[in-house]
Amino acid sequence: MALESFKAQISLLLEQMVNQPEDEHEVQEQLREKFREMRAMGLPLPADLVALEKRLDEDLDVEES
Repeated sequence: MALESFKAQISLLLEQMVNQPEDEHEVQEQLREKFREMRAMGLPLPADLVALEKRLDEDLDVEES
């Protein structure tokens, strides 16, 4: 059931990112934290979330350049 809970939380964060673009950076950090929590619990990250995490990391690298 933990995986379903994380999926629901991630879905809400993605919705928040779309509806409140001014908070996008904060939401991205919250998403990264959810991914870390899932890994710490030994939960598998679905391929679409792995792809999203990679995209967020790429966006962060671009911002820092």
